[in-house]
Amino acid sequence: MGISKAQEREYARILYVNERITFKEIAERTGVTEKTIGKWAEADNWAKLRKSLLTTKEAQLVHWYNQLDALNELIAKREIPIPESKEADIMSKITANIQRLETEIGLGEYVEVSRKLLTFIQSVDLDDAKRFKNYIDEFINSKLKNG
Repeated sequence: MGISKAQEREYARILYVNERITFKEIAERTGVTEKTIGKWAEADNWAKLRKSLLTTKEAQLVHWYNQLDALNELIAKREIPIPESKEADIMSKITANIQRLETEIGLGEYVEVSRKLLTFIQSVDLDDAKRFKNYIDEFINSKLKNG
């Protein structure tokens, strides 16, 4: 018995998002045409999913903390280490970005927690895992569409 179209589509999505390979490579590995892979990717917004997983909250936080640290070092080297008005404004914006990122949950986190939960459920009951997978997919897709 072969795999279903839904399973082929899911496998193709995983290859695209996790392995960062081209539609052509996915087509070769799945036996599905490159054109079909492209249609699936567009319909399910794989590019947005891939981007959201690559641009993790942790990576963004590191970026903002590095920016803030560089600005603080620049100010600390001065004879009178007080930020200028523009610098204070920039520091305030960076700090706000850090606070926002530390409190919001991104799509990457939803996917990672969902993956771990599904792995746990599979170890307990495979039939339940199959049911939960459908709910998790619907949940992730709703987050993709609605943010």
